[in-house]
Amino acid sequence: MAAIHLTLPTQCLPPLSFRPPRKKTTIPLSVFAAAYRARAPYPLKEGQSRLFHRLPSGLNMEFIFQKGLSSAAAAAEEEEEEEVEKGSLPPPLVFIHGSFHAAWCWAEHWLPYFSRAGFDCYALSLLGQGESDVPTGAAAGTLQTHTSDIADFIRKEVSLPPILIGHSFGGLIVQSYISKMMDWYSSSQTSSDERNAFHPLLVGAVLVCSVPPSGNSGLVWRYLMTKPIAAIKVTLSLAAKAFANSVPLCRETFFSSTMEDQLVLRYRELMKESSKLPLFDLKKLNASLPVPSVSKDSIQLLIMGSSDDFIVDVEGLYETAKFYDVQPVCVEGVAHDMMLDSSWEKGAEIILSWLKNLHYEQIV
Repeated sequence: MAAIHLTLPTQCLPPLSFRPPRKKTTIPLSVFAAAYRARAPYPLKEGQSRLFHRLPSGLNMEFIFQKGLSSAAAAAEEEEEEEVEKGSLPPPLVFIHGSFHAAWCWAEHWLPYFSRAGFDCYALSLLGQGESDVPTGAAAGTLQTHTSDIADFIRKEVSLPPILIGHSFGGLIVQSYISKMMDWYSSSQTSSDERNAFHPLLVGAVLVCSVPPSGNSGLVWRYLMTKPIAAIKVTLSLAAKAFANSVPLCRETFFSSTMEDQLVLRYRELMKESSKLPLFDLKKLNASLPVPSVSKDSIQLLIMGSSDDFIVDVEGLYETAKFYDVQPVCVEGVAHDMMLDSSWEKGAEIILSWLKNLHYEQIV
């Protein structure tokens, strides 16, 4: 089915380090009848659109889009075209959530924040989550199917090579994407057209409180050996979904102790609504790990976590960083749900600083 072309006007903000397009930009966005049937438990903010991408399977995948705001909308058209040729446009950001979440978790704070900084933002709801269609079977998918769905979305909906930003199990999916992408791009037997037909090239990636490349089994065993009470809580909260019936347990699992009750209640309800199926069959997932390694410096990567993360501990953060030979960033005073927590700005500011120093001209 052909995509509908949605024309979005830019808006003016003070100059920023990255300068987005400075005229009306036509972006192809697939919109299907499912959009009108959506329960839409999450009310969108100004400038956000809930849309649906049709996958090769025929299932519809929800995404929330927010356009990057222009800092100089009145500039001459020829100057903008010169910018495009130089590859100075900021890369789009594509956000991938983890278990019990969906596109809404990014739309609350980070989409508006990065949109104001000039970045086009796309937050996906993986199959079986949010307003996306629910596949048959006991789990929403595998590392391979989730990765393929993201690749199909980027190939058909995103006009420039993007940056993938993955949280928790979404971070593991991003790692799988990187591995698949580099496997295709390192093959001398594959043409550039064939490579792009599988996993389009990324400018870079950000892993936020990500599950390590070996999976969550190491995290579980460390908790059992050193923090047995915490291990019981994590198991009850996540595996048994007990967080859905306990505000204190939900707060301890995902948020800081300072998080207001009304916000914990609101996000807990959204989490309960979000997950129609588990993201993975964990037994099958762990059997497929670790994620294949990639060569050093093969992709620009930011790996960040938190010392107060109740799910992914500091050892897990450093395991991921060591795997990619990258110095990690450990954020103080923020919990596992870094994009929703009461101090959500801390992680966002670190990512924006990294983006400002990113080398992406040669990619575009």
